[in-house]
Amino acid sequence: MNRAAPSRLGLAIALVGVASMLGCVRSIIGRTPEERDWAVTGGDAGNTRYSPLPQINRDNVARLEVAWVYHTGDGNRTSQIQATPIVVRGILYSTSPAGRAFALRAESGEELWKFDPGVTDVGVNRGVVYWENGVEHRILFTAGSRLFALDATTGALIPSFGIGGSIDLAQGLGRDGMDQWVTATSPGVIYKDLIIQGTRVGEGDESAPGFVRAFDVRTGALVWIFHTIPQPGEFGYDTWPADAWRSVGGANSWGGMAVDAERGIVYVPTGSATPDFFGGNRIGANLFANSLLALDAATGKRAWHFQTVHHDINDRDLPAAPNLLSVVHDGKRVDAIAQIGKTGFVYLFDRVTGTPLFPIEERAVPVSDIPGESAWPTQPFPTRPAPFARQTLTAADVTNVSPESNAAALARLRALRSEGVFTPPSLGGSVVLPGFDGGGEWGGSAVDRATGVLYVNANDVPWISALEPIARPGGIASGASVYLSSCASCHGANRRGDGDRSPSVLDVAGKLSAIQIRDVIDHGRGFMPGFATLPLAERDAVTAYLLGMNAAVTAANGASADTTRATDVRSPYRFRGYEKWRDANGYPATRPPWGTLSAIDLNTGDYLWRIPLGEFAELKAKGIAPTGTEQYGGPIVTAGGIVFIGATQDEKLHALDKRSGAVLWETSLPAAGYATPSTYMVRGRQYVVIAAGGGKLGTKSSDAYVAFALRR
Repeated sequence: MNRAAPSRLGLAIALVGVASMLGCVRSIIGRTPEERDWAVTGGDAGNTRYSPLPQINRDNVARLEVAWVYHTGDGNRTSQIQATPIVVRGILYSTSPAGRAFALRAESGEELWKFDPGVTDVGVNRGVVYWENGVEHRILFTAGSRLFALDATTGALIPSFGIGGSIDLAQGLGRDGMDQWVTATSPGVIYKDLIIQGTRVGEGDESAPGFVRAFDVRTGALVWIFHTIPQPGEFGYDTWPADAWRSVGGANSWGGMAVDAERGIVYVPTGSATPDFFGGNRIGANLFANSLLALDAATGKRAWHFQTVHHDINDRDLPAAPNLLSVVHDGKRVDAIAQIGKTGFVYLFDRVTGTPLFPIEERAVPVSDIPGESAWPTQPFPTRPAPFARQTLTAADVTNVSPESNAAALARLRALRSEGVFTPPSLGGSVVLPGFDGGGEWGGSAVDRATGVLYVNANDVPWISALEPIARPGGIASGASVYLSSCASCHGANRRGDGDRSPSVLDVAGKLSAIQIRDVIDHGRGFMPGFATLPLAERDAVTAYLLGMNAAVTAANGASADTTRATDVRSPYRFRGYEKWRDANGYPATRPPWGTLSAIDLNTGDYLWRIPLGEFAELKAKGIAPTGTEQYGGPIVTAGGIVFIGATQDEKLHALDKRSGAVLWETSLPAAGYATPSTYMVRGRQYVVIAAGGGKLGTKSSDAYVAFALRR
């Protein structure tokens, strides 16, 4: 035999190998743009957060390496990035810590353009929207109270959109003389030539209403509006006091939406009505707060709704966009929609009719002991799946990390109300579990389109909810009393903040002038709403108080003795502040796990697995098993069998086997990835990218986006 010539068997094997390789190449290169891109924040219009790309898989994920890092250049020591990048035809679009939109080459991280909206203190932004029609390609995103439209190729403003390229999100709210503070943390959704936009509004007395609106993508013109707080003659009006629509705010969709483009339905989750923690001025069930709405995407007409919390007094918003999927139910294939809640519940419906696929029972819940409050007597409890986060806290559930922490937690628990997931606020304090940030949070969940399995991460951290009466003296109130009634719920009665969402204002006089402080009070900044409805004299007084002065100061528009209000529907109680219940070492007051990731088969409602996600190095060094950590940002799932998620306090990106939850690979990021990743393919190579902005939970901040791909 000629040793230089291949044997017939060897030639056959070689030919099979070549055919296999060509098939793989065709599988990759032949994919449609929809399969290669991540063109919507949620992966697709249905917010599945699923990718059909198989190149990165269980067998090779351990070979991931950094492909590129992009620094936005505008972060600071407290900044965050919560955005999920989108990728269209090889171009990545997202936003920076300072709220600037940018475009990169998705295979290299090379910057193509950057747009500065000129808005200071924009707060966090969770992504941008892409729209195209023929030769028109646009990016739409929100900074401050304005929605901007940019040319996707150049980053230039489109002057024909609104006024010079942007529109005011406060338009059409109908609250002249009242609080008009409004912004948007989550991007809107596209249906044909409409952008349907949700908003974030204030959470106190007289906040703006969270009406859902659709705007023309080309012109910015308002096309339709859905009143989430119904007005006279509208469905749901009788679930409120007669004049509540004139003054009650909230009921807003801040977590994102999903679209069934084929049926022309937009699915809109909403949050609580305001004020968040006392409902004495809004007695009733309060439709359409805390509801999943199915609206005609072309007209805004309601198709169906389901209210997940009646008369919410514990800020139990629906925190994330729902997921569209298909499940086998009672032997039939059903197009469904899954909605997670802060409560740890998963609600599953037929997406056309709104019929629950698993029974949801109305059960009696604890009554409020706050005078003037009228808590709703029952709440809806899904019977399947079981909650993905703990909902009760008893003596057996308090922390066991150390004997001292256990004893202190037990002592405090005895002084608190702890009666389950719907324990109302109280004067002495009530346990909120899951906490105000969930349970489920804005990172949302992912669904495997091939199997109907939902992947959701959860916080298992208790918070405390407490109210106290507000003393309202006659005449002009003192700065201290105004601060306690209007500011202390976030910044604390001691002005120290909470170390996370609300900064300390003890030293604000050394950072801002009187005019600057007054401007923040009037117009808001970042997550803080404006307080334009406070009488001018009260704004002067609290400015003076923060500056350590004894008399009202002259601010940008001068001091005033005006003590009038457009209305006076202020609550007689104030919320004592957002308190996470921690032990003396800063760990949650419950037994671990403190953060989990779960896989739930929505065909059956059964759990496939649940694992703690994240760990504390100092506890690991003491031999304590992984505890999980508090998490922000959600998962994605791929056809390669991988669940990718950052989210954890230990600043890692994780890749897990979607079948078992086994960690297949993880890596340290420049800062915590408190954002949801995305995945895409360019020139035959699959990438995974995440914003590593950090800045929450006491972790360091960064301005980095990091992309990973398989070693070549």
